Amino acid sequence: MRDTTLYQHLLGIVHPWTVSKVELDTEKQRVDVWVEHPKGLKWPCPECGTEGPLHDHVQRRTWRHLDSCQFQTFLHACPPRMKCPEHGVRQVALPWAEPRARFTLLFERFAIEVLQQTSIQAARKILGITWEEAWHLMKRAVRRGLGKKTEKNITHYGVDEKTAGHGQDYVTIVCNLHEGVVEEVTEGNSKESFTKYLDQLTSEQINAIEAVSMDMSKAYIHAVLDRLPDGEGKIVFDRYHLMGHMGKAVDKVRKEEHARLSKDGDSPLTGSKYIWLYSRENLPEKHWGQFYAMRACDLKTSRAWAIKENLRNLWKYKRVIWAERFWKKWYFWATHSRLEPVKKAAKTFKEHLYGILNHARYPISNGMVEGINSKIETMWKAACGFRNKKRFRTAILFRFGGLDLFPATHR
Repeated sequence: MRDTTLYQHLLGIVHPWTVSKVELDTEKQRVDVWVEHPKGLKWPCPECGTEGPLHDHVQRRTWRHLDSCQFQTFLHACPPRMKCPEHGVRQVALPWAEPRARFTLLFERFAIEVLQQTSIQAARKILGITWEEAWHLMKRAVRRGLGKKTEKNITHYGVDEKTAGHGQDYVTIVCNLHEGVVEEVTEGNSKESFTKYLDQLTSEQINAIEAVSMDMSKAYIHAVLDRLPDGEGKIVFDRYHLMGHMGKAVDKVRKEEHARLSKDGDSPLTGSKYIWLYSRENLPEKHWGQFYAMRACDLKTSRAWAIKENLRNLWKYKRVIWAERFWKKWYFWATHSRLEPVKKAAKTFKEHLYGILNHARYPISNGMVEGINSKIETMWKAACGFRNKKRFRTAILFRFGGLDLFPATHR
C-alpha cells in the first residue's frame, strides 16, 4: 500500500479530497501530509448548502492531527472558497477540521478527553502542545458547548462566591442544583454579579425559578429580590452556613469563658475548641470522656452548644407552620440564655427568617455548590492560579459546566 493511500485512510480523508504527498522526518519525529482536490468542482455553501463555483483558495494552512507511530502528524491544505449567489464568497467547510481551528477534529476530541482527566500542565506534556494551544482548545470547546446548550427551565439554583486570587478578589458561581453543574461564572461577588446572569434568562425561565439557595449575602439577596417575582419566597438560606454562624457563636462563648476561668486557675475548657464544633453524633469516641466531663461542669459553653444542637431540628420540618412554631420556642431560649454571642446570632437569624423557613417548602442547600467549589480549589492549586478571570471561567465551565465539548468527527 502506498503511503498516500495509507494516510488517506488514517486521516479519514473523503471525496473530493485526496492525499497528494507524505513526508517523513525521522530527526524531528514528524510526518507532514498534503491534501488537495481536483479542479472544476462545485462546492456547497457552508451556510445554505447551495452549490457554487470555485472562487479562489486561501493561503496554505496547517492542522495538527493525532500522532502516527509516535510521530507528530500535520495536515496541509489550501482551503477553497466558493461564490454563493445569496451569501457571497465563503470558505468551504472542511471534513477534517472546524473553521479557524488549529487542529483536526479527531485531535481536538482526544485532547479534550486528556484535558478533562488531568491538569493543563500534564495534558500539555502528553499532547506535545504549548500552553496557548491548550487554552485555545479549551476556549473553543467551551464556546462549542455553550453554543449547543438549549434553553431549559431550571427550578432550583445554588449561588456562592469563590476566591479568584489574592485579597478581596472573587467570582460568583451559579449552579443548577438538579444536574449538579455550573451554569455560569461571573466576575465579583456583588449584586450585579448575580444580576448579570439573571438578566440573560428569558421571562419564562425567570418565572420557572422556584428557589435559590445561598448564604446570607446581602448582594445575592438583593439580586433575587430585584429580579425574581416573589423573591422573598424563593430565597433559601443554606443550613450549613447558618450552622457555621451558630458554631462561631459557641466558639466566642468558649473563648470568653475560658479566659475568665483561666484567671481563677485551671480551665476545664483547655484544648476543647474543636470538640464543641462537632455535632453530637459526629463527636469522635476519643473525646467522649472529656466532653461529658465538661458537660457536667454546668459551663456556659455547654449551654451554648445545646442551643446550637437544638437548632438543627428546625430543618427537619416539612411544613412552614410547624417550622415557625419550633423557631419561636428556640428563639425565646436563645435570646434569654444570657449568652451575648448566641443572642446576637439568634437576632441575625430572625432578620433572615423568611429564607430559613423557606427550607420547609424547598429542602435544598448549597452542599453541592460547596463540593464543586472544593474541586475548583483543587484545580486552582494544580494550575498554580490563572492569568485572569476569563481563563478561570473557561476552566470552570470546561470541567464542571456539564457541556457537550466535543466536535462532531463525521460530516
